[in-house]
Amino acid sequence: MNPGPIPLDQSFLETTIYHNRVFQSYAINNFAYLVPIDEEEEERLHIMHNVFSIIFEQRLIFAPINRPRRVLDLGHGTGSWALEVAELHSRCEVIGIDICPTMQPPEMPANLYLQVDDVNRTLSFNAHHFDLVQSRMMAGAVHTNRWAQYMRDMLRVTRPGGWCQMIELYYNFQSDNGTLTPEHALSQWSARYLESMAGLKDLRQATRLPNLMRDAGFVDVESRMIPLPTCGWGTEPRDNEIGTTNRENIQRMLNSLAIFPFTERLNIPLQDVHLLIAQARVEADNPAFKAYLPLYVCIGRKSRSRR
Repeated sequence: MNPGPIPLDQSFLETTIYHNRVFQSYAINNFAYLVPIDEEEEERLHIMHNVFSIIFEQRLIFAPINRPRRVLDLGHGTGSWALEVAELHSRCEVIGIDICPTMQPPEMPANLYLQVDDVNRTLSFNAHHFDLVQSRMMAGAVHTNRWAQYMRDMLRVTRPGGWCQMIELYYNFQSDNGTLTPEHALSQWSARYLESMAGLKDLRQATRLPNLMRDAGFVDVESRMIPLPTCGWGTEPRDNEIGTTNRENIQRMLNSLAIFPFTERLNIPLQDVHLLIAQARVEADNPAFKAYLPLYVCIGRKSRSRR
């Protein structure tokens, strides 16, 4: 069960600095999350949320749920999604958990509860509790050996007939026109990032969401892949808007995701890391490459007969 609010463990508030970026000490010490938690990163997460809002046409919940009563957001980040769900469904109890307590919105509606917890621990909520459980952008947080139990945890806390929705980026820059080769900086960045997280996080799980859901016991699983452009190279107005809005997210992401694991895990000299990031930024901003990251979206239902 969820014991309710308890005093915040002060270790979650301690920070450390690497290469002029602020990280949460707990996250670094436990290899829980190797991304900064400073204002620059908070701004990037807000930009990314705006990108998702455009892609999904302001839809927050993809499953056929009209009046949710209880919603859980795993890894709420800045709290943007949970806040919007709480405002849209004022009678719904919305709970978000995240390892970082410093990015929460300054003002929250009375039906929104943001808690500090590590998703690599067993979820403490009652079984069969939530109408919807969301897991968004968690591949960089969930430990490699935690995924199977993480999925079973989500199934357990979802009510029979309730839904789970997952959104993940696969951090492997791609192009369909043959211009992006393994020698290019974007490709090198992707290869280094996957290498730097090997043994800690399985970033390829983004491509396996349907199987993860089915293996955990979800039914009626549906999924799709959406190309997320690195800049405004799309010819259609909507695609161009997505790419143009996402440009700043990508430019910042190339630094924020890489700066710690490249230097501290791969021991690449800082000067070389900065050079690779700078080259990758130029390529991401070049419309000739038509570069994108695959964005995977997946929903699944807990069977009504499952108890």
